[in-house]
Amino acid sequence: MRTALSFALLVIVAGPLAQAQTRDVSVKVSFGERLGPLEIDRMALGQGGLSDEPMWDGRVAEVRALRPRLIRLFIQEYFRLLPERGRYHFETLDRTVDTILAAGARPLMCICFKPRVLFPTIDHDIVEPNDEAEWERLVSKLVEHYRRRNAGIRYWEIANEPDIGESGGCPYRFRPESYVRYYRRTAAAILRADPEARVGGPALANVRSPILPALLDACDKDKLPLHFISWHIYSSSPSRVRGTIDHAKEQLRKHPALEPETFLDEWNMDLQNPPLDPRFQPCYILETIWQMKDAGLGWSCYYHIRDYQVDYDRFARFMSPRGTAFMTRWWNRMPQFDGLFDYQNQVRPSYFAFKLLSRLTGDRLKVVSSDPTVHAFATHDEKYEIDNLLLWNFSTTEASVDLTWEGLPRDMLLRPITLDAAAASSDENARLRPDRSSRLRKGDHHLKVGLDPYAIKFWSFE
Repeated sequence: MRTALSFALLVIVAGPLAQAQTRDVSVKVSFGERLGPLEIDRMALGQGGLSDEPMWDGRVAEVRALRPRLIRLFIQEYFRLLPERGRYHFETLDRTVDTILAAGARPLMCICFKPRVLFPTIDHDIVEPNDEAEWERLVSKLVEHYRRRNAGIRYWEIANEPDIGESGGCPYRFRPESYVRYYRRTAAAILRADPEARVGGPALANVRSPILPALLDACDKDKLPLHFISWHIYSSSPSRVRGTIDHAKEQLRKHPALEPETFLDEWNMDLQNPPLDPRFQPCYILETIWQMKDAGLGWSCYYHIRDYQVDYDRFARFMSPRGTAFMTRWWNRMPQFDGLFDYQNQVRPSYFAFKLLSRLTGDRLKVVSSDPTVHAFATHDEKYEIDNLLLWNFSTTEASVDLTWEGLPRDMLLRPITLDAAAASSDENARLRPDRSSRLRKGDHHLKVGLDPYAIKFWSFE
């Protein structure tokens, strides 16, 4: 009884204390130390391979406002590029490509289709076409088509999640040796049609799949073109996301003759067991992108722009009953948290995290933080004559931040904004809530800032 009473008192005392815990943090922004272009537009977007319809064409203006440099596009079999031998059909795919171009981005084209005439049996373990010459002609015709249309497509990705097949939403499941053969043929067909194209892959679901070292070995040994490597991860831990970058770079160090770019072109929090606190995902996005930049990642594509219903019959044409059921069940029955816009095309709080990131134009400024979960991006933009600071607290505890602005170059107007992910309205002025502006003299300044768990603050200096 005495032990139980002591435990009860401990819970009563420790609970409120734990909730009230505050960390003291110092953050210093040096306006005089520029680190070169931030290129935040390389932290771009993608759209799931769910439909042949332009799934977010009603949100082109909103996506354009995020200024992504690339938008990844699945070229799935529902586009029916080869309805019969010798006849090519690109018009349906054109509509989605045009949507990306209208948003001011360039498509990252992911090749993950299996024409029925070349793969008459539906089986994701059958990865070799029955006519290799026809497959290569199709790929070359596809690349030539968009080259003639001046679509500005540079990157062609060969396969999507080839290590897991239909459970990754695509009809291929490769072994390391079969992927290397497929990559060799497909890359050659792409480069015959466009010698300036950049080819890569394998867009792995698991960066530790043996497919990656097999690809690197073959490209190194046989001098195959490999302009980028790509992989995916879904984890609510930004440090785990960073771990995949470290692993990919470790694999590349074994092949110093290869110098591919690095693409983490599908990522999001754990979608099987997503955190339900609405403040989490926007802050997770910022912290994960900070880790990506700090780890030296070349490109990323957040998955994805809009959630969308899957048509069972459409996928049944090229996937097994089990694979089709999985896709339909996942997208039509599971709660979804992927999209910047939901099924009803309503904007989610995560959109506004990218909206703030899009304002980080120009050169990166040096920022030093004393805390591993309080980070910031700061930039100076000569074109807009503006400086920007984005600060967040990716933690379950409150942080009291001693914020130093060192070397403000001139008198400026300071405009603060708070991202309110829990606001009742999705109106931009409710989500990106403006606070009172003030004037600052040139020189050094100190500000005490309280950051709640997952809080996000932004300042523009004009």
